[in-house]
Amino acid sequence: MSNNYFQFKQFTIQQDKCAMKVCTDACLFGAWVAQELQQHTCFDILDIGTGTGLLSLMLAQKTSAAIDAVEIDQEAYEQAAANVQLSQFCKYIKVFHSSITNFNPDYKYDCIISNPPFFEADLKSTQQNKNDAKHDTSLTLAALCARARELLKDDGYFAVLLPHHRTDYFVTESLQHGFYCSKKISVKQTPNHNYFRSMLLLSPQKTGAEEKEIIIKDTPENYSNAFTQLLKDYYLYL
Repeated sequence: MSNNYFQFKQFTIQQDKCAMKVCTDACLFGAWVAQELQQHTCFDILDIGTGTGLLSLMLAQKTSAAIDAVEIDQEAYEQAAANVQLSQFCKYIKVFHSSITNFNPDYKYDCIISNPPFFEADLKSTQQNKNDAKHDTSLTLAALCARARELLKDDGYFAVLLPHHRTDYFVTESLQHGFYCSKKISVKQTPNHNYFRSMLLLSPQKTGAEEKEIIIKDTPENYSNAFTQLLKDYYLYL
């Protein structure tokens, strides 16, 4: 059973009301995007499908940007709002209860981040909120790309976490909506595992794609140096 909370160095994530709990790949994604944003001027960030509020809080720890976190599920929205309110970063983050299709801010964003529903056509759960969180029944990847392009500045960045086997499809789909892949990080658990996640950074500006890999653990017991460097400011015991 997952814990009801996850303690980071500078904030706590309560997660008993959320279908999707804190997981290693989401933490890695948040830390990687936060690092990438250090290289760019970023005033406004949008977190699509914030869940517990994890990614918004990770970015707030590393940037001074204003962050809008959008969540369609009522209980997840309430949990994210509570997690943000109890954190030291509450003045930087606003949580909205809305679908992204009905969310209409009067400005555009420098960065959009999303850990979207991505197990399309895979076996579904009997719990509808978990289906909405894990599958693209409520938000297809095509719809996500289209909405992100509408809400992103022309010189902005769109960061997405996906299963590795969905990467080529998503990159092709995103191109139809005016996005080019500027960075792709393939993630595997150990040197002996296959890739299981991809972290993508896309832009409306056409650039060459930089491709790298990150291995989470060098051995079953030890995190890799690359993972440790990204998460050391977040994880309690790194």
